[in-house]
Amino acid sequence: QVQLVESGGGLVQPGGSLRLSCAASGIISRINRMGWYRQAPGKERELVAVISEGGVINYADSVKGRFTISRGNANLAYLQMNSLKPEDTAVYYCNADITNIFLATMDYWGKGTLVTVSS
Repeated sequence: QVQLVESGGGLVQPGGSLRLSCAASGIISRINRMGWYRQAPGKERELVAVISEGGVINYADSVKGRFTISRGNANLAYLQMNSLKPEDTAVYYCNADITNIFLATMDYWGKGTLVTVSS
């Protein structure tokens, strides 16, 4: 089994910052890609940022210059969110493409963490 657990969500005022963390655990052999998606009420889930094993990064246009994705030690990923706007309010999900110890590659999702940007 592989699990992704997000943390760091909460309530923040417009213009503020939050840092989300994602920890992957389980029978992991290799993490090929980690990313963050979000889903606002009444909207479809959308890509926020993704980072490959080799460090190639892509951002949604709406967050470029404000959000930064990074990888930490072992099986960690982070999303630093600055200059937050009310339209950033959403449930943020960690996503990872992982090869397990049996050499099966699958796509995994965390349960999400709520980010609310409001005064």
